[in-house]
Amino acid sequence: MANLKAIRDRIKTVKNTKKITEAMRLVAAAKVRRAQEQVLAGRPFADSLAQMLYLLRSYIRFEEAGLELLLEREVKTVGLIVVSSDRGLCGGYNTSVIRRAEERAQEVKASGLDYQYILIGRKAIQYFQNRNQPIAYTYDGLEQVPTAPEASLIQDGLRSLYLSGKIDRGELIYTKFVSLISSRPVLQTLYPLDPTKLIPDGETLRLITQEGKLQVQVEREEVQIVEEGIKAQLILEQNPAQLLDSLLPLYILNQLLRALQESAASELAARMNAMSNASENATELIGSLTLSYNKARQAAITQELLEVVAGAEGLR
Repeated sequence: MANLKAIRDRIKTVKNTKKITEAMRLVAAAKVRRAQEQVLAGRPFADSLAQMLYLLRSYIRFEEAGLELLLEREVKTVGLIVVSSDRGLCGGYNTSVIRRAEERAQEVKASGLDYQYILIGRKAIQYFQNRNQPIAYTYDGLEQVPTAPEASLIQDGLRSLYLSGKIDRGELIYTKFVSLISSRPVLQTLYPLDPTKLIPDGETLRLITQEGKLQVQVEREEVQIVEEGIKAQLILEQNPAQLLDSLLPLYILNQLLRALQESAASELAARMNAMSNASENATELIGSLTLSYNKARQAAITQELLEVVAGAEGLR
């Protein structure tokens, strides 16, 4: 009977755990939808900003503007901006981006350059602090669906490091959301800006329900840069270089916010998959434990019947 009670208690515990993992899966799915809505809400601003930058290209050569964010300078220290999560229970999400950051650090070191980590997210901070790595700046406590004020605060710290000369190049390492079951760490140069890569990619991640299952629909749009007609009506009251100096930080902010949103979507998808797998494993374990319980119960009943029969035979 003691064995039966232990099995019953374990079945109860696993069922409670399954309720928690299922709830976490549903919460992650809802937040993935919110991340998608934020990406869509920011698209009109990103498109308008790209159009303005392209219009300014016809008035001034970016390379001749003399702006700090555009000037190529001798690289001595590379800033590796690593975006991770504050929370766990998301499978291999943090492991993959941290591994990519370490690989890039080794490549930079092999080139004879120094590197500094700029860490976003508690998991990356804990990992690199425990290994005594050079860390220039840390930021954690982000909302699970990042906002523009948070991205602006991070950008201020990054820009300060770049303009002060503590880093000569800023490389952003984050996880690009591909689908609900796939994401990959990518490397993007944030400082200095490359004027030839100002066109948004026009990619939209849309979470849909199909046959009762959550799926991601990836839509790609060709961003139209309208120059004719607008340029004829455009009168610049300020020097184009001054306008460019104001717009470039906005462009970097937009790129940083996009990276944070991609990372957040990847984290939430990884957590949703991890919790889904945990729920499936719990279901299998419950079935196995129930089978063991039934066998043990049947054995106990059989034993009791044998004892009754043996007792009856002894009375004859």
